[in-house]
Amino acid sequence: MGWNNPDLPWGELERRLSGRTASGKPISADDVIRDAPMSRPRRRPPQRTIERVGSEVPYAELHVHSSFSFLDGASDPDALVEEAVRLGLEALALTDHDGFAGAPAFAEAAQLHGLRTVYGAELSLDLQRPQNGVADPEGTHLLVLARGAEGYHRLAGAMTEAHLGGDDKGRPAYDLDDLTERGRDHWVVLTGCRKGAVRTELAAGGPAAAERALLELVDRFGREGVVVELTDHGLPDDSARNDVLAALAARHGLPVVATQAVHHATPEGSRLAAAMAAVRARRSRAEI
Repeated sequence: MGWNNPDLPWGELERRLSGRTASGKPISADDVIRDAPMSRPRRRPPQRTIERVGSEVPYAELHVHSSFSFLDGASDPDALVEEAVRLGLEALALTDHDGFAGAPAFAEAAQLHGLRTVYGAELSLDLQRPQNGVADPEGTHLLVLARGAEGYHRLAGAMTEAHLGGDDKGRPAYDLDDLTERGRDHWVVLTGCRKGAVRTELAAGGPAAAERALLELVDRFGREGVVVELTDHGLPDDSARNDVLAALAARHGLPVVATQAVHHATPEGSRLAAAMAAVRARRSRAEI
């Protein structure tokens, strides 16, 4: 990282900071924007026509990681939005890990293309050490979607306090009771990927253990605040696992949603995702 500001005489810098134009007149806001030596225009999503293939089945993708999920998501928010529009999706959620860093770019791209948006995050629970670049991060995940502006503010506050309280970069420290208090009636919680508590318990202890984990989420966030997530990537155990999860949802009267746990916008992005996974693995081995 370096500094690349243009050469500027001290007298000129002092004049601008003092609010005077070259003629001595008070400087205007337009002058500040035009002349500021250390500012540059914010990147805007490109305005291009997208050929839509359409969709016969209304679908919104509610579990998406962008490149702002460092070494995990492979596509920037612009590319994710454009592919969602091309495929005819009804809406798209951005659920990066432990932050809203990608939200501004996501909002601008979605507004440009008229795509409805949902804002959320995948929270990393029970971390004992920083997880920067770890191949398979420890802990469990809690996938949260915010209900409106109030839910967004509450989720942003929870992540901010977790990062400040974790002492080390890459180790946010969440308190599940605090998340419950903040999020009940303001968030929708999905049961998540293989790192979610329900699927973790299903793999370790079978359907009974998964049911207990699911009911704990219901106790914390309410029956209207929990959705069972089904994901099928063509792996050998996907269908059997989804059958168990769907049966649990039906038994307890909970809604079910299908997601792809998206980490790249197009098939080409999978190669970049694989490369990033290799980087994480090398870093993990180096630490050992």
